[in-house]
Amino acid sequence: MKSTTQIFLMIGATILFSLVSFSGAAQDFTGAWKLITQNGKPFADECIKIYSEGYFMFAMHDKEGKFIKAGGGNYSVDKKNYTEVPDFYTTDSTKVRQPVNYSYSLKKDELTIEAPMHGMVLKETWKKVDAEVSPLNGAWRFGARVNDEGVAGERRGGTSPRQTIKILSGNYFQWAAFNYETKQFMGTGGGTYKLEGGKYTETIRFFSRDNSRAGMSLTFDCRLDGMDWYHKGKGTTGTPVSEVWEKIK
Repeated sequence: MKSTTQIFLMIGATILFSLVSFSGAAQDFTGAWKLITQNGKPFADECIKIYSEGYFMFAMHDKEGKFIKAGGGNYSVDKKNYTEVPDFYTTDSTKVRQPVNYSYSLKKDELTIEAPMHGMVLKETWKKVDAEVSPLNGAWRFGARVNDEGVAGERRGGTSPRQTIKILSGNYFQWAAFNYETKQFMGTGGGTYKLEGGKYTETIRFFSRDNSRAGMSLTFDCRLDGMDWYHKGKGTTGTPVSEVWEKIK
């Protein structure tokens, strides 16, 4: 017969193993994924989805960069189910803050998700295209403008439903501006980036407000200070930009 101490040790080991397994499953989603097939058919347009630990964004555009649609918000995952709770969804605002539950299969760098939608079953296969690690990995919330002396203005904070969020994997980025309370969508853009020698360079692959911006590259001075990310340069219109972003996920 096992002693009480042995039983408690076994229970503790089982709990620890379960927590590690769950954490590993959630961790495996992080990075950038490309939509390969939808309901068994090859997906013709470009669709990249970026996951941090608990937040996601995706955007769909054609090969020339013409914007089609986008969405993003919080997600959770356990051993069987994957749930998204959108903060914005450009083609159907009624989906904002409404949980969507999927069954899923994750095998190395291939993710398959499945859910009933519009009287049919939607099945998608995604291929991992970016597992690189960068100091900028994760989800960031716009904090404040920064003046010429490097002083940030009053922070917007996380209590307002009006948010601008930027999510990055090792090589891909996407930002979006929205109000999850009014379900209003203001804009999104994204593409690939490089971080080298204190310089952050974006190459835009899509921009919902102006398709002609696809292909542009923008370089910013970049500095990390704890959970704050400062960057300074010029935006797509040539207007000076100096901002601080706060890491949230």
